Amino acid sequence: MAQDLYSLLGVSRGADKEEIKQAYRKLARKLHPDINKEPGAEERFKEINRAYEVLSDEQTRARYDRFGEQGIGTSAASAGGDYGGGVGDFGDFSDLFEAFGSMFGGGFGGAGGRRAGGPQRGDDRRVDVVLSFTESVFGVEKDLDVQTLQSCGTCQGSGAKPGTKPSTCGTCAGAGQVRQATRTPFGTFTQVATCPECRGSGQVVTNPCADCGGKGRKVERRNIEIQVPCGVDNNTRLRVGSKGDIGVKGGPAGDLYVFIAVEQDSYFKRDGQNLYSEVEVSYLQAILGSKIKVKVLDFEQRNIQEKEIDVAAGTQPGKVITLEKQGVPRPGNPMKRGDHLITLKVAIPQKVSREERDLLEKLAHLHGEKVKKDGIEGFFSNLFGHSNGGDQK
Repeated sequence: MAQDLYSLLGVSRGADKEEIKQAYRKLARKLHPDINKEPGAEERFKEINRAYEVLSDEQTRARYDRFGEQGIGTSAASAGGDYGGGVGDFGDFSDLFEAFGSMFGGGFGGAGGRRAGGPQRGDDRRVDVVLSFTESVFGVEKDLDVQTLQSCGTCQGSGAKPGTKPSTCGTCAGAGQVRQATRTPFGTFTQVATCPECRGSGQVVTNPCADCGGKGRKVERRNIEIQVPCGVDNNTRLRVGSKGDIGVKGGPAGDLYVFIAVEQDSYFKRDGQNLYSEVEVSYLQAILGSKIKVKVLDFEQRNIQEKEIDVAAGTQPGKVITLEKQGVPRPGNPMKRGDHLITLKVAIPQKVSREERDLLEKLAHLHGEKVKKDGIEGFFSNLFGHSNGGDQK
């Protein structure tokens, strides 16, 4: 029974094209006969070549997923051919040559030339954004001022002065590459290098555009509006597709990556999706119980509001009141929120009036407490100093 092609490359059936390519390159470098002399390496090399040719093509992969080996027949057999022959033995297997280009000082076969002279994807760009605490929690629309490479409007991306056009490169005859055959103990390889004259474009600009210097692209400042989702935190990275540098020769644009930094808040502290705050209550509120107002996140109003909560009689310093599911939402899933944990701090007065002192001394005597003539520290120490906080929900 033929071995599963996904297993040969060590990837799952749900792997995307980039995962398949990376897995293939890793195995190809390891098993190439010029590198690996172990028995069986050559056969494995042929197998992964065939697996990659099938799985890297969307139509062939779809047939294989549906019908197995019967669905692809011998259409990929060329990839498993003699590795020691010419370029044709690998069919149009361009990624193989790219993987081994560094071993021999350049690319192989026709792959490098086609890529150099054909459409090329634009580079990705990065922008850093600082958000306030409330912006990070509730989400926000941001206008970003971004500098990216865009097609030159003067020459319409050709790189040539208006009224002129690029000419075909005489060194590579428009191929964008130069070739050299190299014989090795394993056969003849065609080594490919980017044409030094046209740098792979296949064309030469003799009268360059003054605005872009003949490059066909120039840096432009753009305003891009993005929606930052609720719940983002420090080091969150957002990808905005196709907002990076424009591609070359009709290639797709790169992406824009937005890196988030969040300013600290003076009241709230955050740990993941949980929110922490502290509130001070008087010793009388702690002893007798009370209702107090605390700041909370209000997602209906999309701001911070005050909410009244109960402080139970006999509350001890460090008591934590937990407001369940009233913390920070999870990015991409605003219905899932953490908790808001409020720590109560009991304020002990450093000075009291004569009337208050008389009342407190009477209270201390009722409890059998001895107090200093000039203070009531012992009473409050016993009252508040030897208790453990708990959770109240």
